[in-house]
Amino acid sequence: MFCFQCQETAGCKGCTVRGVCGKKPETAALQDLLIYVTKGISAVTTALRKEGREVSAEVNHLITVNLFSTITNANFDDEALAERIEKTLSEKETLLAQVKDSAALPEAALWSGKREDFAKKTATVGVLATRDEDIRSLRELIIYGLKGLAAYTKHANALLQDDPEVDAFLQSTLAATLDDSLSADDLTALALKTGEYGVKGMALLDKANTEAYGNPEITKVNIGVRTNPGILISGHDLKDLEMLLEQTKGTGVDVYTHSEMLPAHYYPFFKKYDNFAGNYGNAWWKQTTEFESFHGPILMTTNCIVPPKDSYKDRLWTTGAAGYPGCRHIDAPYGEKKDFSAIIEQAKTCQPPVEIEQGEIVGGFAHAQVFALADKVVEAVKAGHIRKFVVMAGCDGRMKSREYYTEFAKALPKDTVILTAGCAKYKFIKLNLGDIDGIPRVLDAGQCNDSYSLALIALKLRDAFGLDDVNKLPIVYNIAWYEQKAVIVLLALLSLGVKNIHLGPTLPAFLSPNVTNVLVKNFGIGGITDVDSDLKSMIG
Repeated sequence: MFCFQCQETAGCKGCTVRGVCGKKPETAALQDLLIYVTKGISAVTTALRKEGREVSAEVNHLITVNLFSTITNANFDDEALAERIEKTLSEKETLLAQVKDSAALPEAALWSGKREDFAKKTATVGVLATRDEDIRSLRELIIYGLKGLAAYTKHANALLQDDPEVDAFLQSTLAATLDDSLSADDLTALALKTGEYGVKGMALLDKANTEAYGNPEITKVNIGVRTNPGILISGHDLKDLEMLLEQTKGTGVDVYTHSEMLPAHYYPFFKKYDNFAGNYGNAWWKQTTEFESFHGPILMTTNCIVPPKDSYKDRLWTTGAAGYPGCRHIDAPYGEKKDFSAIIEQAKTCQPPVEIEQGEIVGGFAHAQVFALADKVVEAVKAGHIRKFVVMAGCDGRMKSREYYTEFAKALPKDTVILTAGCAKYKFIKLNLGDIDGIPRVLDAGQCNDSYSLALIALKLRDAFGLDDVNKLPIVYNIAWYEQKAVIVLLALLSLGVKNIHLGPTLPAFLSPNVTNVLVKNFGIGGITDVDSDLKSMIG
């Protein structure tokens, strides 16, 4: 196996024996093959579009979920991955028969092996199949960006929102990573184009979420527990949460959010549910202890699964693109209701959760809420009360080096405000950092899926100050990354012209030295060092 798509990849080079995430070599091989056949079907759909043919939403959704299933910590279930490969090959054969000129298609579009052929094929289609280091780096940068884009569009699709233009771009670009005629310059341009469509994908999801659930608003979220049995829902999918809350009404079972599902509390729609109890625990990587103490069943709606302990594995359920061998899976077609009755019945037999902390988290500072405070924010900046905004968004993780972000937040001058989204917030959101003129010093916009809000806030402030360049704003970027959704956020920011972004705790292993140099030269991308040095360089 060879995998270097996440920040924790072994030695910051690549996992070759077993994934740091817990992924086995057999699983990694199936994911490589799923990406390969998804490139193949994407080449076919791209050819059909060029011939003036339409591609169905069902095919678009298939491709989207395929990509999402290979994101770090999403699906560890070999049988589920093999079935997705078979389904993709079957659908591809149907579409291939409709292409007028199939001779021009790449080999991935023509290959149609059976399950007994999978093992032999996986040996030739992994990351290292591209031998040129820089071309490989750029291809993987694009593919990981597309995986992140697929994550955003999948959630929008669940709320019956589609953008055929985004789907067409995603598929044509995925197919382009098979094209050996594309130069490093061509692929660099395509990576930036991926960022542009990342913004479109984020806008689609923002529209889907706010139309369904309202604009997030300032909210205090309880982090203690009640005395009823509960279900813990983790991941990112708000539609799954809606269905679970609706089905648990009046059952005596409470629902708690975990990790990236915390921002669901900020949406007005969900506040009508009396059994929506609060948030339990912290970022995804602490789940092996927190899931044990919760006592009730856990529903994983997306990625961020840590291989479960036997002590609670029978209480871990998955849905959507997520999967783990031996854990029960609940699913339904887009637009249809998932049946959560079995997980609810299990919850009724469980003890209430053990309280692990008390208090509240304050959040809900997505773009609409911050726009409502814009005059107050601008006034505080002009008065010299706010010196700088520090974007500390992205992902959390288990590496000790990530304690840097807690220490950085603590050390920030009291005239700075943190803008955050994603589970990186758990490194500092429970600190008492105070406020500036009534404006909290930590403004949480929501999930990593809500990073779009941070971009809109920056653009709003640029206009409010009458500037012609977002880089002239008093904003610095110190972003923690972990997986592929962070990659599309980075590409999206670059496409908007944002420069001098710091990434940590390490730069991506999939960036070759030459590609890194291009990003440093053209965009000022940098790593992190130590808190004192970075405070001097970023804040002054």
